[in-house]
Amino acid sequence: MLTAAELSVRREALGPSPDLSALIRRLAERAAPLLARRPPAPRAKALLSTDGGFCPQDRSPLRFDPWSPSVHRCPRCGCEFTGERHDLAWARYQHLWLAERAATLATLASLADHQAAAGTAQAILIDYAGAYLEFPNRDNVLGPGRLFFSTYLESIWLTDYLSAAVLLRESGQLSPEAAEGVNQVADEAANLIGEFDEGLSNRQTWHNAALTAAAVWFEDEELATRTVEGPTGILAHLLQGFRDDGMWFEGENYHLFALRGQLLALGWARWTGVDLLADERLALRLHAALRAPAVTALPDHTFPARKDSRFGVSLAQPMYLELWEVGLARLGRTDSDLWGWLRELYSVPAPPAQPFDSYLHEMDEPPPDRPRTRADLSWWSLLEMMPAMPEVEGRWAPGSVLLEQQGLAVLREGDRYTSLECGAYGGGHGHPDRLHLTLHAGGCHWLADPGTGSYVDRDLFWYRSTLAHNAPRLDGVSQPPVDARCTNFDVQGDWSWARGSYGALSRTLVSGPHYLLDLLDLSADEEHLLEVPWHLDGTVEVLTAGGWAPDQLADEFVSSPERFTGDTADAVVLRASAPGSAAITLRLHLDGGQLLRAVGPGRPGQAARQTFYLVRTQGRNARLVAVLEPAAGAALVQALRVEGELVQVEHAEGVDSHLPVSDGWEMTLEAGPLHLAGGRRPPVVSKPLINPDRPLVAHGVAAHVPEPPALDGTLEGFTPTEPMALDYEDQYRRSEEPYPGPEELSATVLANWDESALYLGIEVVKSEVIIRAPDSPPLRLDNELDDIHADGVQVYLRPDRDGPVYGFLVVPGDEDGAIRVHPVSGYAGAPEMVDGGWQGTETGYSITLGISVADWRVRGGDRIPFDLLVNEMRPGRLRRAGQLVWSGGGGWVYLRGDRQPETAFGVLELE
Repeated sequence: MLTAAELSVRREALGPSPDLSALIRRLAERAAPLLARRPPAPRAKALLSTDGGFCPQDRSPLRFDPWSPSVHRCPRCGCEFTGERHDLAWARYQHLWLAERAATLATLASLADHQAAAGTAQAILIDYAGAYLEFPNRDNVLGPGRLFFSTYLESIWLTDYLSAAVLLRESGQLSPEAAEGVNQVADEAANLIGEFDEGLSNRQTWHNAALTAAAVWFEDEELATRTVEGPTGILAHLLQGFRDDGMWFEGENYHLFALRGQLLALGWARWTGVDLLADERLALRLHAALRAPAVTALPDHTFPARKDSRFGVSLAQPMYLELWEVGLARLGRTDSDLWGWLRELYSVPAPPAQPFDSYLHEMDEPPPDRPRTRADLSWWSLLEMMPAMPEVEGRWAPGSVLLEQQGLAVLREGDRYTSLECGAYGGGHGHPDRLHLTLHAGGCHWLADPGTGSYVDRDLFWYRSTLAHNAPRLDGVSQPPVDARCTNFDVQGDWSWARGSYGALSRTLVSGPHYLLDLLDLSADEEHLLEVPWHLDGTVEVLTAGGWAPDQLADEFVSSPERFTGDTADAVVLRASAPGSAAITLRLHLDGGQLLRAVGPGRPGQAARQTFYLVRTQGRNARLVAVLEPAAGAALVQALRVEGELVQVEHAEGVDSHLPVSDGWEMTLEAGPLHLAGGRRPPVVSKPLINPDRPLVAHGVAAHVPEPPALDGTLEGFTPTEPMALDYEDQYRRSEEPYPGPEELSATVLANWDESALYLGIEVVKSEVIIRAPDSPPLRLDNELDDIHADGVQVYLRPDRDGPVYGFLVVPGDEDGAIRVHPVSGYAGAPEMVDGGWQGTETGYSITLGISVADWRVRGGDRIPFDLLVNEMRPGRLRRAGQLVWSGGGGWVYLRGDRQPETAFGVLELE
């Protein structure tokens, strides 16, 4: 953002700069339709649902048209659809689009004295000022908000809204009426955003930007100080969110989103007098953050879809182009080699525009038939980018690189890109895909990380499984959320290698001029089933002679599993032909294990299901070896032989021998011996001797009963003991409203046991019991069970220290006292394990449960991990209002679904 004085300087720069002049002309052209007629403004809060905004025929996202609030077209099938759910999905983007248009118009008014633009921008501000408080703050998915279902969206909107207001104010074109209206909106929105602190999060960068903008608007020094210097403020995110290797801890997709929020926040902070980039150390950290996605980009200029990323998104999108434009301008780095990267992006064909929450600049336009230029960028670039791009020598060539903290090793050879994913699991956006292999070569994305499709589609759980990745798994289940580590990385001329370790598994990649050698090793104390999937792009054929027979591969998303019946004494050879070009191929030589194939979901955005392959073996010490040879002609590799630790690759020019040694990797090549080393030291993790913040563990007692209780919703037959109480604020997880107090919501729990079951008698104080009838229409809100949005309880226990956790969601089923039981996702359990009933009481309701787990020998003196949650639903809502948690902790109910982490459980002692 620019002050009045800075706006004056920028006006003077427009004329001499062809790029800035072209951009302001283009912005004026884009603004013309808004000046000719007022765009429609939503009068409803945006809704996140599984059906709204999606084609009911093929599940494609419906095209966002800012001029069509009630008719929505599918870009794939061409059909048009109407309905409230689609309109509410449209409202999400329309609110954001209008605020962004207001900022664009205010920029034109400030730099070009465009009176019509000033009037329309001011009209948008006044319109929202009159309506903002009428939007309800309820039924949110992730934090409070009025226009949106998540606070981060409110933050994006407010940042643009206040940008427009400040620009008009600084250029003397904001009326007192509009300023007063902005005061009301900014005050309410800042209060909503300020109370929902998300800690170290990509979304919090946007909260910080919006709150700092509010501090600028109100000239609130205290708020500015908190958002800049606070424990989750702008400085903390620059130092901790972006790691030493430059990458945001949640991967490229969230890196780019957080980087935009962080750059905006830094700009607002500079307005308050705090220029963090004046510190050279912080400037270098920002430059590393600008560099990280450039050095990990795929050869087709998309970012790898690691973790919860969108798949196949081009970095030549204008939203990303201006990250480098604005970031490098802020740093004043005319010598940065990233200008070469930026010039390369400007030279590639323009990708189709995609809707982004934080960038809807070109959503009402078709994609250009030329590469994008600086004139295609937004109002933000007009304010901040350099008047001319600096010249740089040479072409952009990042080479092989290891992002140490991210744990990502990228091996480049010519146009071949290979990566091995190690590092941290990735928090809430992480995937169970440690040691995943990505391969892009010859213009084909042979082995891809699929990222994530839609958060509201069921296939979300496929993309969040190990089986959907080119990553190993043990015993037929997805990897547990444990970090991996890159133990070796080295580059020697045409050869490079990387090795990662993950528990009992290690994966070694050796990259040479013509082929890639992949070794997956298991070293364990017990026998395991080891499997590694291969999700190959293109048309695949098995060159080794043999047929297929039916087999088993248990997964809800997988069909038609078959086992290869050919001779596997030597390596099995597969050949994949690139889509649209049979001359570009990938040969895959597989040694060790049994080969299977099956059909599963394709990559996100692909309607058709795809065949994938899988190699499995059994043992304590096992090795699976593969050679991958992408080629645009005749293949060179002729055979793969494995003898113990020795691996030999026979090719047209001779035989390469590969052997692991104590300090690295030894190769005997036609050109002579070569040694790869590059051992990486494990990170040093320091822990305090005494942790003053160690949480207290909740403790409860279950008394023995000689006879089972009635389990009819009354406490008849329960032996009184000290009840477990859920009745104070620290036990309440809220949505929009704080804890109403024990008179409005509380619970007491009696626990009993006998040799066959655990019995729970739960009395809930609540003025009105909200029941979801068995025949209620589906809510279609997300992937969570609808019954979490009703009054009921969630119960968790782990009877055996070495056994599974059992979890159950139990709700009143009907007015006659029946209950409805669901197993909790991710935990063991079945509905038949729970018996019970419920009934209404004068103060709320009571529910009684008997939980029997097969092979559980219930004994006195046992201390079992246990937890119990009480869900709260209120009239007139779509989503639950909150929940009481016996183990305590408070916080927010958003995104928790029916899950409760085992680390939070208390202890139930059986007396």
